[in-house]
Amino acid sequence: MPWLQLRIDATEDNAQQLSDVMEEAGAISVTLEDAADQILIEPDAEALPLWSRTRVVGLFDAASDVEPVKARLRALLGRERLPGLQLKVIEDQDWGRAWMDRFEPICFQNDLWVCPSWRTPPDPNACNIYLDPGLAFGTGTHASTALCLEWLGEQGLTDKEIVDYGCGSGILAVAGLKRGARRAWGVDDDPRALAVSAGNAEKNEVSANYRPVPPESLPPGLQVDIVLANILLAPLIALAPRLTALVKPGGNLVLAGILKDQVSSLRPYYEGGFDLAVRTREEWAMLAGAKRAPCD
Repeated sequence: MPWLQLRIDATEDNAQQLSDVMEEAGAISVTLEDAADQILIEPDAEALPLWSRTRVVGLFDAASDVEPVKARLRALLGRERLPGLQLKVIEDQDWGRAWMDRFEPICFQNDLWVCPSWRTPPDPNACNIYLDPGLAFGTGTHASTALCLEWLGEQGLTDKEIVDYGCGSGILAVAGLKRGARRAWGVDDDPRALAVSAGNAEKNEVSANYRPVPPESLPPGLQVDIVLANILLAPLIALAPRLTALVKPGGNLVLAGILKDQVSSLRPYYEGGFDLAVRTREEWAMLAGAKRAPCD
């Protein structure tokens, strides 16, 4: 069955109201899209994350009369013409299959692959991480996650202990374990992320050595060989004392989830204890380096 897609441009202030109008008018689904290629860095945790220019997209049954919907949208906006109005018929398809087909196996450093569970790994003998897109952040498609995976692929991880701080899907912890780490801690304050990461560890047969915990449940005085924190600038700054303390002397710290122009803002909080090098991919950056011994 075909569908009718109605799109209009919105602002940060009215996007939610326009979305509500479409839902009340019988839209089968309503989604919000970025209309200006704008990166959302740190939206308020309590607010709906919106772009300054947002596109509201409603999907209706093809037999629907959308003229009343358009009239209600015009009334809300107080204008005769709807900004960026697009109306088109979408042919029916297997939406589940179309969604799954978007995700291909991705190769990182030294034959480290991230592969959706419904795909056959290109190289069965490689280090294959099976991970499906879902609620928790981190599938390897984001440049920031890719930087961390490439760094991990270069390291000798045999018998190392890892903390993945802000673990999300647990992709970094799972990658470390599959490449020989002795133990990995997945730390997150979102219970959903801890559950998802535990499931991914089990799917990849490394759950025996994976410990998903909220931050307050890390063992007191714990120090590990590698700490990875792929989060955002503000928490990386706030967590600097804790992340620094988690790394044993000579161990490595990896900080990601920041833009290239945020490096100078983050570096002063860590460079006193670490020899940090910068890597970039697209507009994103990663800081990584070893912790100096106390006498340095």
